[in-house]
Amino acid sequence: MTGAPSALCLSPSQFRMLRDLVQRESWIHLTDSKHTLLENRLSRRLRTLGMPDFEDYLRLLESHEASDEIVHLLDAVSTNETRFFRELRHFALLEDSLLATWAAEADRGERERVLRVWSAGCATGEEPASLAMVILARFPPGSGWTVDVLATDLSSRALETARAGRYPLARAKEIPPRHLTAFMLRGTGEQRQWMKVGPEVRGVVRFLRHNLARDPYPAGRFDLIFCRNVLIYLDGAAQLEVVRRFLGCLGASGLLFLGHAETLADVRGLECSCVAPAVYTRKPRARRSGRGA
Repeated sequence: MTGAPSALCLSPSQFRMLRDLVQRESWIHLTDSKHTLLENRLSRRLRTLGMPDFEDYLRLLESHEASDEIVHLLDAVSTNETRFFRELRHFALLEDSLLATWAAEADRGERERVLRVWSAGCATGEEPASLAMVILARFPPGSGWTVDVLATDLSSRALETARAGRYPLARAKEIPPRHLTAFMLRGTGEQRQWMKVGPEVRGVVRFLRHNLARDPYPAGRFDLIFCRNVLIYLDGAAQLEVVRRFLGCLGASGLLFLGHAETLADVRGLECSCVAPAVYTRKPRARRSGRGA
């Protein structure tokens, strides 16, 4: 019997070249401790390409065909850890407070019955599905509300799973029972160990590959932006720039949700206020006073 093929050797200088390329293309910051992880993940890619060493791979990345391969490189370095209803307090805030507030504002004619949500760094799709379940439970189809959940990620591989919306049935325990019953489909026969996102959720969530470092940010204003446990992979300057851009995408009363391990406490120069743990809103701009006669 032959064992698993050994990983190819990534030299320190090659690691630095790849690290710098990844940071330039995606703002993801790879510390020296990620050397072995990058070596192992890219070794699989080199075998797929039939390349004998990292020198050949670096030459490919420097060639005119680099743009397609950079997508695969960023797939390799992306971390796609997530789950349904992760950091449950954020969903409780949405369910117990925000949706009721928006409904009351719409009843008073103070806002349109439209909700725009952006799940940035959505990974394999559990977060946007969770958001859609909570919102649709309050504003179901036919209620007069339009719900639009934009879900984006850097990893094309993760987005394939997200678009399929198919997950192991064991993950059902992550979903509150009322939402599980209303919005998830259980497989039968050969699919009995799987579940799938139902049509109501699929009808309001759209997936798009988006690079926070390179691509234009979506036009229009969002009521909610969830970008949780993404900033921890960026350095300080990149974190500042991403948050600044997110704030520019929020509506006047829109909210930015970060991961509970992330904080803006030490980030200066941002026009935002903290309204709940890891939840931020834009500061209103001060009106200019006119001169008297």
